Formats: sequence, C-alpha cells, structure tokens
Amino acid sequence: MQTTFVQLLMQHAKARPHAPAMREKEYGIWQTLTWSQLAVIVEQLAAGLHQAGLRRGEHMVVVGANRPRLYATMLAVQSLGAIPVALYQDAVAAECVFPINNAEVRFAFAEDQEQVDKLLEIRESAPQLTHIYFDDPRGLRNYDQPGLQSMDALQEAGKAFVKAHPGFFAESIAQVKPDDTAAMFFTSGTTGNPKGVVHSHDTLLNRARAGATFDRLTENEEVLAYMPVAWIGQNIFSYAQWLSCGYVVNCPESAATVNIDLKEIGPTYYFAPPRVFEGLLTSVMIRMEDASSLKRGMFHACMRLAKRVGPVLSSGGQVSIVDRALYALGNFLVYGPLRNNLGFSRVRVAYTAGEAIGPDLFSFYRSIGVNLKQLYGSTETAVFVCLQPDDQAHADTVGVPCEGVQIKVDDSGEILVKSPGLLRGYYKNPQATAEVLSADGWYHTNDAGFIDKQGHLKIIDRVKDVGRVRGGAFDGAMFAPKYVENKLKFFQHIKEVVAYGDGREKVCVLINIDFDAVGNWAERRNLPYAGYTDLAQKPQVYQLIKECVEQVNADLSRDALLAGSQVSRFLVLHKELDADDGELTRTNKVRRGFIAEKYQVLVDALYQGRTEQFIETQVKFEDGRTGSVSATLKIEDAKIFDPVKAAA
Repeated sequence: MQTTFVQLLMQHAKARPHAPAMREKEYGIWQTLTWSQLAVIVEQLAAGLHQAGLRRGEHMVVVGANRPRLYATMLAVQSLGAIPVALYQDAVAAECVFPINNAEVRFAFAEDQEQVDKLLEIRESAPQLTHIYFDDPRGLRNYDQPGLQSMDALQEAGKAFVKAHPGFFAESIAQVKPDDTAAMFFTSGTTGNPKGVVHSHDTLLNRARAGATFDRLTENEEVLAYMPVAWIGQNIFSYAQWLSCGYVVNCPESAATVNIDLKEIGPTYYFAPPRVFEGLLTSVMIRMEDASSLKRGMFHACMRLAKRVGPVLSSGGQVSIVDRALYALGNFLVYGPLRNNLGFSRVRVAYTAGEAIGPDLFSFYRSIGVNLKQLYGSTETAVFVCLQPDDQAHADTVGVPCEGVQIKVDDSGEILVKSPGLLRGYYKNPQATAEVLSADGWYHTNDAGFIDKQGHLKIIDRVKDVGRVRGGAFDGAMFAPKYVENKLKFFQHIKEVVAYGDGREKVCVLINIDFDAVGNWAERRNLPYAGYTDLAQKPQVYQLIKECVEQVNADLSRDALLAGSQVSRFLVLHKELDADDGELTRTNKVRRGFIAEKYQVLVDALYQGRTEQFIETQVKFEDGRTGSVSATLKIEDAKIFDPVKAAA
C-alpha cells in the first residue's frame, strides 16, 4: 500500500486521536503529545511555512536533537511537498556550508542558541539562507538578525492562516504523492564533499514496513529517540517506522540523561550503533571492578555460564536440565538485574548497525538474554537489506535478505543489492549515481562479503579496505582491518583502533584508550596521572593494552582465513580521535586514510622498528579555539602466534 508520511499521521490522528504519539522529558517530567495534538501542530507549522514562502520541491534544513517540534517540522515540510534535510547537531559551522549551498536552502529549523549561532555564522557563505526558526528561546532574547524568528511565532502565524483558509492543509496533503521526494540525507563525506542521498516517500516507507513486518512491530512498542536524526538509522526507526506502526517515540531530556531516561522508559524496540553497546558494556565492567570480591566472583562465574549457554537458549536451542537451571539462577542473580540496570528489561527486539560489531560484544548481550540482532543496510538502501531472525542471530553474519530484496556477489567479491528501498540518486551528482547504480537497477555497496550455506550474508570489510599482507611470515594472507579493530574494541579499556597492513609485511595499529575505564583502573592501583596524554603513555597502561592485543592475536591465530591479520606492533595515541579534528565521521566511523596522512610519522615509526616517536598535533576545542598536544609515544611489539600450533 503506497502512502506518504503525512497521510499516515492523519490516519493515526483520525483512528487514535488520544493515543500517545510522542513523549518529551522536560525539567525531569515526561510530557505526552497525542496524535491529534501532533496533527494540529503540523498543520499550523505547514501553514506558517507556506505563508513565509516555502514551496513544493524546496529543501529545508532541520538541525537539533530529537524534539517533538523538530519531527513536526519535518512533517510540515513534507505536507507542502518540500523536502526536509537533517544535519548533524554536533557538526561545526563550516560543515554545514556545503549541504546548505548544494541544496539551495532558504529555510532552516534550529533547536536552540547553539544551532542558531552556527547558522548565522555561515550566512556570508550561504546568503540564500534567509529564514531561521528556533525552538528553544533561551539565550536568544536580544537577537535581532533579519529572518530569525521563534517557532512559537511561526505556529501562531500558521494558526491564523488556517483559520482564514480551513481547507488549505487537506488540499496540500492531497497533492503529495508516494513517488515524490520525501527526504535527503547527506553521507559522511569520508573522501570528499558529502553526497545528498535522495529518497521518496515510498522507498523509505516500503523499507520501514518490511522491517516492521519482519519483527512483528505493533503500535504498542516504545522507542527512545536519542541518536542524530541526520543519521538514516535513527530516521527510519523513530520516524518512518513510527508513522508506519503508530508506536510511541520518547525524546530524552538531554544527551547527559539518556541512560537515566532509557531505564525510565524501558523501550521494547531499541536501536544503536556498536559504539553505544560498547559504552554500556564498559560502564558495567567499570562498576564490577569497583564491586566487592564476592560480587565480582559471582558475576564472572555467571558470565562464564552465560557465554556457554545463553546464545544457545536465545536461538531456541537445547541445553541440559542442569545448565537450564543454573542459567535461571544466573538470570535471577545477575542477568535480570543487569538488563534492568542497562534499561533493557523490556526490550523485545534490539538492533545494531552502522558498522560491524565485534563478535564478543554481540555474544555478550545475547548471552544475558537481550535479543540483540544485526542488520545490514545503508543510507542508499533505506537501511533494511538483511535482517536476522530471532533464532538465527549469528555474530559473524548480518542476516537474510528481507522482503523484496535481491542480493548477488560479483566476481570481485562485492555485494550488489536490488531493493524497493534504493535511492533515487545522489542530488546534483549524476556521475556518482552512475558509479553505484547500474543500468539494470543493481546497487554497488562497496562491501566485500559472501552468502553462506544457510543463506545468511557475511560481510568481510569494505572492498577498498580488504587487502593482503605482503612479505614476512604471513605473505599473501588476507588483511581485514575492521575485523581486527572490532575485536580489540571489545575490551573495555580500548575505545578506538585504526589498523594498517595492506601491502605491508605486518599489521600495526594505533589505539585510543577509553579514558574513563583506564582512569578507573589506574585509580584503583594508585597510579597518578595528569590527563589523557599522561595516562596513555604510562608503562602500566601499555602492559594492559599489550595483554589485550595478544589475546586478540591468539584468537586470530585460530582463524585460518585471518591468522595473518595478527597485530605485530602498536602504540597508544596521545589524544582521542575526534570528528571535530576530521579523524572520525559524524557517525564516528574512522577515517583511516585521513588518519594515515595526519599521523604518517607514527605509521612510519611503527614499520621502521622504532621504539618511540615524538609528535605534535593540532586540536580543535569545543568553543572553536585551536591548540596543540605533543608527546613522545612509546611503540610496543606484540607476540604473534603460530596458526598451525594454535589450530592443533
């Protein structure tokens, strides 16, 4: 059934006017917005924007955290036949210039003073940006820039317009068709300017329905919307599927209260990239290290049982009566309280996507009774390509093709996809569109992988990143950097990893420690430190990280395909990798090529056999100022395990 986003809103408002559509936590209290109330707000905002001059086919930027009025604005824009473009709220001003100019944006929604300042700053570079509407008025009382107006004023103007033109909204909605462009999402831009991915109402809603059908989602689900709306994953789960299913979307008070709000809401449907699950696990392990010896012993004993029994039970397998009884005891003593502490006590379905998740991390959540599954997709495919059935969630695959999807693997190992959710194209970039969309409708994912005997898709890495070790003991062996990085990031003391080895005689890595986890570890050992840079270079910290690296090497040595990806040398970076410094994308993916250029002196030192290397790096602070961090970094060798002996 083809429809549009706003038509779905009106259907819910008519059929379930008093049912909750959204909740927002404000001043510590959850405020509920019903479907009928939301429809009224959308109508008034649409009328206000129409009166201000927003027209069909135009783009309007929305930038801010998840808020009911941000969602209402996107719906209002779509009801006029215009196109919302969400930008990352943590992007610096300069990063907003290209998308705004590329899409010729005249209208923008800004959540608060921070976002308003950002948009005002770039007006010289984007002079067509004439209308800026803000939601939160705090700090903006004395702003008098032309075209700057509150959402309250816009809504009041729209209210008056609706009164004078009562049939306007219905007529406007009727003109919007399922094949019309519904939204545009800008890619991370890891190798150049970001590309605008164009999607229609039908491509987004078709995939939203496919995912909802697969997991039997209903209007009774509860979702916490806390990831950036500019990320298509959040947009699908808390916008497209929200309108398809009619469940409740909950907006946390702030980024600082997400974990508290997660426990209060107790979502039934949860979605997060691997780094969020990594962070939650790290917080658990930190707390366990501070617990009494009795509690630590009980925890680790129960987790050993869970690791052995939990994944089997979660997949519907059979275990002995004794193991089942012990697991039930562990559930009462550890797993249940742990799920409750994480906010996962009511989760029925949890997904992770965005990048590959470490197998150990994935197994941890499955083993304690969280129905965590992987999906495969991208911005260009409207997310849903492959999904894992509840009883077939494997750490090394991303599931089976979902409804309407065809997959094939070409001779180079690249995965090709045909789906109803494919992008229409890249905005104003026919050359890039032609590179990824073939004439017969196949989308080139740039991911390398294969379909196993059970029909599950297995991703190895990005096509451009999969390489070979050349020379040395593992000459010709496959090198999959993301796989190595994810295995290392399972350890709570390691936050980020960048691996190199393609075309080289060995694999070397740059490592970021997790400052909170390692800081807690150091404090319990009375190890003083003056900050991140000082802590990162402590000999004791290097020994801690070395143990992690060698444990991963031991695991890799048992894998015939990836034994050559064992890490020979490593160093701990003197600063945390940061999106503001260009080292990560806004979705926190490592920009491996950029880092190799920026830290070439360190990469060279790793491969030239040096034991230390001085480096000075420019950094950007949150207030826009720049500074520098310098240090002499130690370089360590790690033990390499013989694959034949390990296999034997």
